Amino acid sequence: MKKPKTWFLVADGTLARIVRDLEQDPETGPHPEDIVLEMEHKPLRRIMADRPGRSFASYGARRSAMEYRSDPIRERQVRFAAMLIRRLEKLRIAHAFDRLVIVAEPQMLGILREALPQALKALVVGEVDKDLSRLPPRELYKALADLGATAGIR
Repeated sequence: MKKPKTWFLVADGTLARIVRDLEQDPETGPHPEDIVLEMEHKPLRRIMADRPGRSFASYGARRSAMEYRSDPIRERQVRFAAMLIRRLEKLRIAHAFDRLVIVAEPQMLGILREALPQALKALVVGEVDKDLSRLPPRELYKALADLGATAGIR
């Protein structure tokens, strides 16, 4: 019987790495098999540079500042999650993996949970709410191997 292919999605709001092979030696550096996806990082001051504007009072000539109608940072994370899901869905259709473990920063994990289609949800065998996306490759693979071992995932 064929051993199931387990992939790890490690993500935060702007960077994701799909680790496809933990069996390789972490001493060799970054795995060429890893898929790295990144959204351009913008500082908060640039994201919120466009102010929402001002409105006139219903009577008189007074104006007052309007508030943002949404959270621009969360919107960027939602767009990034949608991009990740599109990529994973294409790979799922191609039968590239059998199981998926999601390791993500807590807010991103929630966004991914909401947006995952049922077919991808069925392949998720584990979720961890930790931000490991900025770890150097050697530390990341060791942390993922430890997570997999403690959860019984291999």
